[in-house]
Amino acid sequence: MEKRFSIIDSHAHYDDESYDEDRDQILNELRNNGVIGILNCAASYESLKTTDKLTKDYDFINGALGIHPENADEFKENTLDEIREYIRNNNKIVAIGEIGLDYYWDENPPKEVQKEVFRSQMKLAEELELPVVIHDRDAHQDTLEIIKEYPDVTGVVHCFSGSVEFAQECIKLGYYIGFTGVVTFKNAKKIVQVAKEIPIDRILVETDCPYMSPEPNRGKRNRSDYIEYIINKISEIKEIEPAEANKVFNENFKRLIYKEK
Repeated sequence: MEKRFSIIDSHAHYDDESYDEDRDQILNELRNNGVIGILNCAASYESLKTTDKLTKDYDFINGALGIHPENADEFKENTLDEIREYIRNNNKIVAIGEIGLDYYWDENPPKEVQKEVFRSQMKLAEELELPVVIHDRDAHQDTLEIIKEYPDVTGVVHCFSGSVEFAQECIKLGYYIGFTGVVTFKNAKKIVQVAKEIPIDRILVETDCPYMSPEPNRGKRNRSDYIEYIINKISEIKEIEPAEANKVFNENFKRLIYKEK
């Protein structure tokens, strides 16, 4: 596919072990294929360090640091201090994430543990005046309640899976809505409706790689240049030119992360 866009991937995991064999090759290919920016999001405690390193190794990668709800039991008494220290020493750490709630898997940490860790990291974002990258799976109501507790914090609800009404509530609170390759799937009627109904200036595009590859690459390891398929799909839904849509998505990211007007 010919690359026609300057792509910003607002959510990726290039420190994932699935890239261990060819990480440098993939990231260099992405740069040559029009990818100008990537936000690599930590998830586990270990990925705080690996995300920090990626931002130092690649000039077009910035980082978000946080503990994912599936890993909430890795959050220790000094974890916030460790995140503060990474941020103090690295101006390319630009957000707190990936944080939030995940009620899908029974084996995940208990809901109350997840909520406590989520709130702790929201407080950190408030303290540091940084945006957040929120993971919400089967936890829409609790997610909404907690983000309402921190009105000075904004961010993105990534890999959005809720209703139009939930998206509109998040937007009222200053949040952006992140769209992955799911929007290209044939059975993705709900998320297509969300893309249709919400304002384009509240949309971010992302891979969540190595997961969530868009059609026609569904089931393959994802990568940031595949975002072009997501851009094309949302521009089709919005009935605007793909290049114009992509320009807006990039502006949205810069406005959220870098406070650009």
